[in-house]
Amino acid sequence: MTLKSLITENRIKLLSFDIDNTLIDFHTYKSNFKKIWEKYQDQNEVILTYNTGRLIDDVLHLIEKGVLPEPDYIISGVGTHIYNFKKGAVEKEFNDVLDDGWNLESVENIVQRIEHPISDQPSKFQHSYKRSYFFHDASTELIESIEQDFVDADMDVNIVYSGNKFLDVLPKWANKGNALQWLLRMLGLKSNQVLVAGDSGNDSAMFDLKDVFGIVVANAHDELYIYTKHKKVYHTEKEKGDGIIEGLIFYEILPEEALEDTKIDHSDDFFIKKEIESIAHEDTDEKIALIKEGYLKAIEALKKNITPLGFSACSIKDNIPNGTDENYHSVWARDGAITVIGSLSLIDDEEIHQCQRQTLITLLENISRNGQIPANVRLKDQEPDYSGVGGICSIDSGIWVVIAFYEYVNVTKDIKFLRKYIGDIKETMRWLGAHDSNNDALLEIPEAGDWTDLFGRSYNILYDEILWYRSNVCFGRMLEMLGSHEEAGEYIRWSQVIKKEIVQNFWPSTQQKLFQSVSFAEKQFTLGDTSYLIAQTTPFDFSWRCDVLGNVLAFLHGTIDAEKAHQTFRFMLGVGANDPFPVANVYPVVSPGDPDWKPYYTVNLLNLPNHYHNGGIWPFVGGFWVKFVNKLGFRDVAIAELHKLALINKEGISEEWEFTEWAHGVTGKPMGKAYQAWSAAQYISAYNDLKITKTKK
Repeated sequence: MTLKSLITENRIKLLSFDIDNTLIDFHTYKSNFKKIWEKYQDQNEVILTYNTGRLIDDVLHLIEKGVLPEPDYIISGVGTHIYNFKKGAVEKEFNDVLDDGWNLESVENIVQRIEHPISDQPSKFQHSYKRSYFFHDASTELIESIEQDFVDADMDVNIVYSGNKFLDVLPKWANKGNALQWLLRMLGLKSNQVLVAGDSGNDSAMFDLKDVFGIVVANAHDELYIYTKHKKVYHTEKEKGDGIIEGLIFYEILPEEALEDTKIDHSDDFFIKKEIESIAHEDTDEKIALIKEGYLKAIEALKKNITPLGFSACSIKDNIPNGTDENYHSVWARDGAITVIGSLSLIDDEEIHQCQRQTLITLLENISRNGQIPANVRLKDQEPDYSGVGGICSIDSGIWVVIAFYEYVNVTKDIKFLRKYIGDIKETMRWLGAHDSNNDALLEIPEAGDWTDLFGRSYNILYDEILWYRSNVCFGRMLEMLGSHEEAGEYIRWSQVIKKEIVQNFWPSTQQKLFQSVSFAEKQFTLGDTSYLIAQTTPFDFSWRCDVLGNVLAFLHGTIDAEKAHQTFRFMLGVGANDPFPVANVYPVVSPGDPDWKPYYTVNLLNLPNHYHNGGIWPFVGGFWVKFVNKLGFRDVAIAELHKLALINKEGISEEWEFTEWAHGVTGKPMGKAYQAWSAAQYISAYNDLKITKTKK
């Protein structure tokens, strides 16, 4: 039985949440949880319980300061006290249970004999049923030997080690799980009516309750991931409080719109204010009219790409092949997947829906023996091709298909379709993972081995790493749909490792941590901070260029938070990456004489400065850009950007509204093939993301 079906069957009535690094940041106390919980708490009758290592007075102080909302109960001191917040009193009956076999003096005598460096935590963390110590980097064997020391002394206690530095010695019945179980019995609730959440090993006892539901936040320690991997838990993509909000939406305790409330308002930023002020003088009605016209034209353009095998890259009828251009008459994995994702809002159109489905089938039915998704499948003879022209690689093709397959089944809920192809997708994930040749969680990409063919990026490329992170999340979510929670947890956990590696390697900072190892590529930190994720790193060098698509996808896919995304947006506005049309795919362009310049950039004059992948304008990238701006909370700016995108799509080589492949980065003149499927699909996606149909004139 899937997690979703279990949620429907057993309505959740009590929440038991850890506090530090689960609901709030341990150091800054930052969190959106209080604001959002208080906004929606009247919509449900769920009992809110804090289950924390903090002592009661400490928790009450956080509530008084407005850091946390008022709960119903507080389980404090790692399960040593239960406090009824409404009554303002401790549940004394629970303490009677803890007295059995507990001797504080004997505990201290045994701890003093431990040879590993150990020190007392401050007195505010101690009380009569809890002794807490700093105990750094203890091995599993060492913890087990301490447990044996207590057994040898005929003392039955509970040892809790968490965060790789905190050691708690508690009465044998004292832990977060036992205290929660006692509270449930008192309230007459069953454990399958409970949702628990945490981030570290001292939360594991909560997850031990039979049939309990769980949330493990993205910043959780490996110890909790490993402990809960076979349990019914939801692994969030967001960290701390935002992760809890994400989990509460998944468990249908909060509504979807709660996510909107996590956005931070940056409208007073100087650059943003200037942009909004310039928009205010424009004719909104006229813009909306063109945007709506573009939406209808985009659907027409999309339908020109419907073939028996799936979406073609461009309209066959409107593009006469010339030489190597014949490969456009194919179902391309990358183009097809992005088109499927962009057109999912049209799932009720049977013709489009069948083409979405057939695109995925065509690609998965032609998977190679070792798990490689073809770069394309030719329409005329249905032959798969696993590379581009001249044998060039296409690593991202398979990644996009994994993501698109998840997005498709997430919308259609077609579990039967998922079951049929999950084995093929797993093989693809294995094939992709083999490109992590040094086991650092990042993929090593051959030169010009992704969508920027004939553009010389290589090794760890931002765009590919973002997709790799997202594909691990998507595959984990698909396994969750099938009820494979243990395997799903492994992929979700690994996705968080990938995310941390991306941020550490691609967002250079002068704020280097003391004693942190620094690779050759990471020595860039001595040169200053960036306002964006850099384009690539290798063991030998790095590129400071801003890969616009990579940065946009990083925020849309949750690899970076809103604060970093806002810095990136501000940088792109400042350099004019979105002028005259949204949006150049790279900044700055590579010019002859630049160390990054390659002689083959002149082949067919494709990658001259401001051409093609070297600073050209790609309408499908523009669609992602509009969604990026909207996700930041700047809807008016996003509408203005969508209007500019409508203008570039209206430009044509032969007639209006050709949704061409790309445009010149300076002149905006249309280039490439007409009626490009992904250009149309991502315009449709951006239009729906902004909910334009609901806009008042």
